[in-house]
Amino acid sequence: MRKSRLLYFILVIATIITGLLSRHLKSIPLFIGDILWALMVYFIARFLFINKPIKFVVIVSLLFCIAIEFSQLYKAPWIDDLRHTLLGRLVLGQGFLWSDLLCYIAGVGIGVALERALSKKLFSI
Repeated sequence: MRKSRLLYFILVIATIITGLLSRHLKSIPLFIGDILWALMVYFIARFLFINKPIKFVVIVSLLFCIAIEFSQLYKAPWIDDLRHTLLGRLVLGQGFLWSDLLCYIAGVGIGVALERALSKKLFSI
């Protein structure tokens, strides 16, 4: 199967829209947004590293997510001001939570599972 950057771009956009919508529905737990954020990071990494093995993309995605989470422990006026903007809050988050690391593992795992399912479906056509 020839991987398509367009497919991953569409998946990134769909994940962003789903994640933003999830924040507006009170019935959806907040941790779902963290899972979707990691899923989006996975699809972006896959878009950027389209010809790399899945293992590489998983490692890059998880390292990025973990780095962002641990960056929330850093408190400086300039980055806190950035975190108070909508884009800063969505990208950088607001506070460190160990549970978010589990959400990131789940999100990246879902990305791998979706990719494998799509690959099998495309091969069977």
